Amino acid sequence: MVSRRVGRLSGELQKEIAAILSREIKDPRLGQLSVVSIDIAPDGCSARIYLSPMAGTETAEEDITQALDKAKGYIRRELAKRLKTRAVPELYFYVDKSIAYGVAMINKINKQIQADEAAAQGRPPIEEGVYKEP
Repeated sequence: MVSRRVGRLSGELQKEIAAILSREIKDPRLGQLSVVSIDIAPDGCSARIYLSPMAGTETAEEDITQALDKAKGYIRRELAKRLKTRAVPELYFYVDKSIAYGVAMINKINKQIQADEAAAQGRPPIEEGVYKEP
């Protein structure tokens, strides 16, 4: 079970990291990123940050992780200034592709529905009494 302290720290980290990434880091490899979730170790010494590229950005996962690893020191320094904690956790960045996967699946489903509706246009209407039990 996650302690209340770790839960609050996770929420604050998510808010501050999202602000830093959107306003202060100007690396073109990052594009627009969304902070999906943060998992903090129970002792608070390390944090896994899961990021998702916004729709429409075609940036490679490798480029994003390289840019974030390069900016890791700056992000930790800014977090130390903004947060009222004794120590800022070590940051580990991961690219989460679940949102992009979900959007792709929704698009495939919508295309299949449209194809089914187009195929149904040429069929004769179903007779009401054909499939009823006697």
